[in-house]
Amino acid sequence: MKRILSIMVMSVLLMSLFTIPAFAAEGGEPAVQEQQQVVNVAHRGASGHAPENTMAAFEKALEMKADYIEIDVQMTKDGELIAIHDTTVDRTTDGTGFVGDFTLEEIQQLDAGSWFSEEFAGEQIPTFEEIVDTYRGKVGLLIELKSPGLYPGIEEKVANVLMERNMHRPDNNKIIIQSFNHDSVQTSKQLLPNIPHGVLAGMSWADVTDEQLQEFAAYADYFNPNRNFVDKNLVERVHQAGMDIYAYTVREQEHADQLFEAGVDGIITDFPEYVYDFPGQK
Repeated sequence: MKRILSIMVMSVLLMSLFTIPAFAAEGGEPAVQEQQQVVNVAHRGASGHAPENTMAAFEKALEMKADYIEIDVQMTKDGELIAIHDTTVDRTTDGTGFVGDFTLEEIQQLDAGSWFSEEFAGEQIPTFEEIVDTYRGKVGLLIELKSPGLYPGIEEKVANVLMERNMHRPDNNKIIIQSFNHDSVQTSKQLLPNIPHGVLAGMSWADVTDEQLQEFAAYADYFNPNRNFVDKNLVERVHQAGMDIYAYTVREQEHADQLFEAGVDGIITDFPEYVYDFPGQK
């Protein structure tokens, strides 16, 4: 009888070793398997802390341990790839005019830091190659093809930069290419079939249907929408279509919290620190 009782006690103890992690910890903290990891994407670098799309912003994002830096890629008059968001240089430099009207030499003479703070005076607009060579292997790169209709052939140029560095292989899981121009996404996917691609979706896609999501999923791995129309239902439908969802752009903690609750896979933010306030994050 004692032997049977001992066996029963041992069985209970062994079962407890496997069942304890399923319960919430003291203080209401979520269990290990309930913790949610959200990919932290520094929007144009850590652009809440340094001038966007500059090496200073990308360096700050690396320092803050972001998972990815998001880069806006456009092309100069002489066919060089550079990082800048607007199609003109007016807002983020001391120059005026369209990006495509400048040669690389001309555009790198502009001050791309003083508008943000005198601390960053003299910061240059970097080339895409400079960014790739500096940060590959250190942080993920979310590459946005910006206004590609203005720059015929930009998809091929971006592809060439990556292929020359053997960054287009299936085992490279730290590169994503996205665009609001979905035709451009399809072109890029044909050139780089082993690199994940994403479709960016502004407010005009707030009523996206399941059929449209399935159409995107034929060539895209991500559906990356404006945060203002993201909810749990959308997240579930995107997942059902076989895609992940990274929402943009977070500039307030409460908006990051809302996206976390909705279950997004990634958050694109000017302030990487907002994403680290979630349970289970770094």
